[in-house]
Amino acid sequence: MALALENGRRQFDYWLTVYKRTWKGTLVTSFVLPLLYLASMGIGLGSFVDSNGTGALGGVSYLQYIAPGLLASTALQIAVGEATYPVMSGLKWQKFYHSMIATPLRAADVVYGQLGFIAFRVFSSCAVFMVVITLFGGLKSPLGVLGLPVALLVGMAAAGPVAAYASTLENDAGFAMIFRFGVVPAFLFSGAFFPVSQLPNWIEWLAYVSPLWHGVELARALSLGTVNPWLALVNIVYLLAWFVGGTWLAVRGFSKRLIG
Repeated sequence: MALALENGRRQFDYWLTVYKRTWKGTLVTSFVLPLLYLASMGIGLGSFVDSNGTGALGGVSYLQYIAPGLLASTALQIAVGEATYPVMSGLKWQKFYHSMIATPLRAADVVYGQLGFIAFRVFSSCAVFMVVITLFGGLKSPLGVLGLPVALLVGMAAAGPVAAYASTLENDAGFAMIFRFGVVPAFLFSGAFFPVSQLPNWIEWLAYVSPLWHGVELARALSLGTVNPWLALVNIVYLLAWFVGGTWLAVRGFSKRLIG
């Protein structure tokens, strides 16, 4: 166990070194776009929504309603982005994963290091976003700061399965399906912008399957100070199940691809 942690740490150090040279290229997707969404939807559109009453939103401002959802959605999008093309690059294009396992590192160590770096990317980006949300008055309860670890959990719940899926592909054509039929629908219909109870019944139940919905619900309950302990536990367990199951599949996929 200690050896696995040490090998994973070394992998993380590698990715952190690379990121120090490329971090400027992530500013738009990691920081600018979420802030624009917050300003346009929470403040711009929110002013019109609030002027017509907030009864449908439980009596809170639209900014306070969508801010936790945008935080969780940002985590999902960053995690998926880091678990698709960078993974394909390591397996197919630049093949640096193959160089890694030529050392004493195992395929599992490569996975743990990659996921550790994704966790860093999600946490650091969402931490900045959380500061902005707080400054804009998007948190109603001090418990809202716990939305940051919730966002991290959402990101990792997505990163594991997506990395596993990426390990089965021969080219990046399959990533279009993830973004078109996974990320975009989840972003729009997982309760970030409006209650999913307003959707048709069959779509509503599909929303409940999404890890993002569980993250949005938990982050919002913390932000509004309306946490139900049992429902929160269900949300956490569900997200952990996605993360653990996805990591296990990723280790299998990487092992098959790198070792055979």
